[in-house]
Amino acid sequence: MCPERERIQREKLRDLAIFERLHGNPGKSSPALAVKKFCRTISTKYVQASDMRPITVLEDTLNYLLSLLESKEHLFEVVHDFVFDRTRSIRQDITMQNIVNKKAIYMYEGMVKFHVVSHYKLWCSMSDPNTASLHHLNMEQLTKTLASLFNLYEANQNSNHVHENEAEFHSLYVLLHLGSYSQPMGEPLSLWFQRVSTPVLKSKEMCFARRILRSFRLGNYKDFFCTAAAQASYLQFCIMMPYINEVRVLALSCINFGGYKLHPYPLLDLSKLLFIKESDLESFCNHCGLETGTDESGNKLLPTKQTTFSHPKGGFQRYSFLGLQEYER
Repeated sequence: MCPERERIQREKLRDLAIFERLHGNPGKSSPALAVKKFCRTISTKYVQASDMRPITVLEDTLNYLLSLLESKEHLFEVVHDFVFDRTRSIRQDITMQNIVNKKAIYMYEGMVKFHVVSHYKLWCSMSDPNTASLHHLNMEQLTKTLASLFNLYEANQNSNHVHENEAEFHSLYVLLHLGSYSQPMGEPLSLWFQRVSTPVLKSKEMCFARRILRSFRLGNYKDFFCTAAAQASYLQFCIMMPYINEVRVLALSCINFGGYKLHPYPLLDLSKLLFIKESDLESFCNHCGLETGTDESGNKLLPTKQTTFSHPKGGFQRYSFLGLQEYER
């Protein structure tokens, strides 16, 4: 997984990640542990044939790296940092050897999955400034990896044939546009749509993503949540999760200001509408400056027309989305 001369040099420099150390020794590794590091500037003049890993070795390396994500021994941020760098090196080797076959597609899909799941998991820990930085860098590499994947799809295009996962990965790019005027690749989504093939545009994955984006921008919170709960894949959820609380705030605002003062809204019904646990919803309402009450039967209610409603500053704690736990398991 790592050229011998690089491994020996990094052993001398004690430049070994925790996953590369033989028996925990920071100055000793092995061919089964060392993984080639990403190098920002590589001159082809100094590259030796032994530095380039063939596609079969790259496949094995990627599988090894992705298996580390299930590690319970280390924090996710630690694992992410290692896999983040080493997958960049894999992409670099693929590019330098001009590999554009189906094996490259499957590898890029695996690397996009890594960045998408990281997007969600790092967002869950955004209160830490260091994690916020990792989240930003991960987003950069997610968009770059997606762009390369789309180029590979195009290079392997065959009439109206659509690759097995092509539609879902295109839908992820659409969902990255949730948020205020977001343009991950620096161009309007309308121009990007013109380059997408008709079979992909008409796929259920793309129809889902466009419907979610439309509901988000129109403020149709009911359609947003019902569609997400019924159709979203785990990867699509990972992209959407940072925006779900924004839609919940919009829903609370509409219900609070548009409701009838004499008819408080039952929290149980509201929790089903927003796909959130009732206990979490009570905390969420308080976070938005709203007080909850209880009726004579002990049912929790949200009185409407409260003037204390405000959009929380400083973000939210992590609130559940009912149904997502099944995916995570």
